[in-house]
Amino acid sequence: MDRIDATQIPEPGLIVLDLTAHDETTAHTVMEVLERLWATSGITPVRREPGMPGVRTRIHANIRHTGTQPPEALYSAGM
Repeated sequence: MDRIDATQIPEPGLIVLDLTAHDETTAHTVMEVLERLWATSGITPVRREPGMPGVRTRIHANIRHTGTQPPEALYSAGM
């Protein structure tokens, strides 16, 4: 993946997450949960890199804005 630079995180509350998961299903599940918590770039493409275990993806999020489901609802649902 490309390096993260200052233009991607120009102010507090913005984050860039590089995810590595066993498989695409796991990666998509994690991105869906993050999307419920915060405003994110959504479900991003997942790719395999030769010689590296699992799959990789990158997601951008703004933790100052809630996502599609309030955090309290996630905790009460047992997540």
